[in-house]
Amino acid sequence: MTEPTTTGAASAFALRSSMLQFSAPDVTTLYAHYISKFQNGGIFVPTSRTMELGAEVIVALTLPERPERFAIGGRVAWVTPAQAQHGRSQGVGVAFQDDDKSKAVRAIIEATLGGMLTSGRGTQTF
Repeated sequence: MTEPTTTGAASAFALRSSMLQFSAPDVTTLYAHYISKFQNGGIFVPTSRTMELGAEVIVALTLPERPERFAIGGRVAWVTPAQAQHGRSQGVGVAFQDDDKSKAVRAIIEATLGGMLTSGRGTQTF
């Protein structure tokens, strides 16, 4: 598998998308925000911005122990409102696009999380 690139020309998708940023400083934070149940993977991004389901977004994603930032396209597939139950943060779950770059980032995330993916520990979404 090739490493995803972190730069490139803006696509039509990027031009009509909103930008979100998420940085996972450690594996525990990444686990709490990664959404493995989405077909192509996804990430929960805490934000107070109002976003509609299906909205196209670009997530500038920084992973633990990785110096680069990945720009991943996706769609809002989950919305957690302010004052949600069980202490969950307000924000959006972004389902990654079905493209090579997203697949490569998903592989990096899942390799980083390893056995944590089946631990059953609580997350920001499920």
